[in-house]
Amino acid sequence: METKFIELSKQRRTIYNLGRNVKLSTGELTKLIQESIKQAPTSFNNQTQRAVILFGDAHEKLWDIVIDRLKQEVPDEAAFAKTTAKVNAFKAAFGTILFYTETKTVKQFEENFPLYAANFQDWSEQSQGGAQQAVWTSLAENGIGANLQHYNPLIDDEVRAAFNIPGSWKLRAEMDFGSIESPADAKDYMADDDRFLVFK
Repeated sequence: METKFIELSKQRRTIYNLGRNVKLSTGELTKLIQESIKQAPTSFNNQTQRAVILFGDAHEKLWDIVIDRLKQEVPDEAAFAKTTAKVNAFKAAFGTILFYTETKTVKQFEENFPLYAANFQDWSEQSQGGAQQAVWTSLAENGIGANLQHYNPLIDDEVRAAFNIPGSWKLRAEMDFGSIESPADAKDYMADDDRFLVFK
């Protein structure tokens, strides 16, 4: 039995301590991310996933937007200082991927396939999960760490304006990535008997 995929999946961990000591070029990373998303499955092959890949100043600009937006929400200076430190850790990474869903495509398939209309929103979210896992695992295979954040919808309008994002794209997640400066902690798993049913 081949287990290469399982071993790669074990490498795909949430890494918070990220840096910029990345050996791949931005061009190589862009190609890796794009190809990973292209090969991820979608319902009816409707390809609802979209991505914005940020490097350099654009990457830092995103996390500045997050900090500025959170300042409006965090109740006091002490709490905001902790929030800023957390976001600055994401900013210290090499780059960020913004994962979007093209809502026009979802709506089009709802209209074209009314029997399944109630499912296309859920299926688009499943496609997002597949794309995000594919990218994350591909990065891990290349020794690059990542973590997944969800500051949407809080930052949606500011990010849309900053990067000229189409109005029909809905932000679903933000993945910062970079060199692994310290590994993830050990991971616990629930008992298989509580998680799986097998019938023969």
